[in-house]
Formats: sequence, structure tokens, C-alpha cells
Amino acid sequence: MKLNLLNDMARICRLLSLLLLLAVGLAGCKTSRHSSSLSGESACLSSKVQLTVPHKDATLTVNGTMKLKKEECMQISFLMPILRTEVARMEVTPDEILLVDRMGKRYVQATRKELKDVLPKKADFAHLEKMLFEAAKPGGKASLTGKELGIPSLEKGKIVLTDFSDKEISLTPTQVSSRYTKVEWTELLEMLAKL
Repeated sequence: MKLNLLNDMARICRLLSLLLLLAVGLAGCKTSRHSSSLSGESACLSSKVQLTVPHKDATLTVNGTMKLKKEECMQISFLMPILRTEVARMEVTPDEILLVDRMGKRYVQATRKELKDVLPKKADFAHLEKMLFEAAKPGGKASLTGKELGIPSLEKGKIVLTDFSDKEISLTPTQVSSRYTKVEWTELLEMLAKL
């Protein structure tokens, strides 16, 4: 039973990385926990991420972190509960998106040009960055449900960004080991459709 739960969680984490990108790029609702020390002038932003997804007869919640360096890169890392081991990572730059499934040893790497027909028009890096900085402001939009995303199978799912900080951070570009298998982004979309 533990193995099935881990496999289910790994599958969900793989798919939710893409959902988070789409959610932040599309819209959001309010959350009550914001840092009041955000200056608005910072080149860095970080927050906690909580992803809640209904699965069969249960609800799974995965926590993680988001780090953003203005005009450079945004990284989101999802962690396995209790063990705090990274299960999935998403890295977005102005030109490229990288999704890494740590448990399944797979990754998707695609350019914005390859995804132009899949992502909404406003889902470019500049818009993503603007949405994250807006979400960090008091009263900002930092929560989104699956229903608001238009994904019927994840209607009760929810993404929430909290505990924002604009302190200086360092981001190391994600290196994918040769042990990982590269898969096409279309495969990820097919998996998403089966949820």
C-alpha cells in the first residue's frame, strides 16, 4: 500500500508542476498570509507552495518552495511529506521550461516556441514574474483552484503561495543527470488529460 501511495504521489507531482506554471500565469484568488516587508524593488522573491489535489477517495497535499530571480529564472520544488525529499522540480527561464520528475527519473525540457500553442498568450516569463510579485503584495492573488483553471478532473485541487520574502537568494541552474530519461512535453499533456 505504501508503494502505491508513493507511486500515486509521484505521478501527481509530475503533473502538478505544469499546473502550477499555468495557474500562476492565468489568475488567482486571495490568501491572507503575506510578508509586509516586501519592498517592491527587490530582484528576488521566494515563497512556500502548497498544492492540494483530490485523488481517488483521498486528498493529497504536497508542499514546496518557489524561488524567483527577476528576469532570469524561477524554480519550484515539490517535496515529499515527512521525508522532505524533492519529488519534482520546475525551472522556468525567459526562453525555456524544465520539468524534472525525481522519482520517475524523467524530465521534460521545452522552449517557449515549442509550447506557444499550449500555453496561454500571457504565460510568458515577464507575465509570470509580474503575477508572482503581485501575489506577494498584501491582498494579492496567490491561490487558484482547478475549477478556475478549467481542469474538470482537478476541480477541487488548489495551489496556494504563502510566506513571501524578497531577501537575496541564490539559484543554481538545475542539472539533469544522465540517469534521467528525456520525454516529450506532449507525453506530459497526455498524462495530465488522464488525471
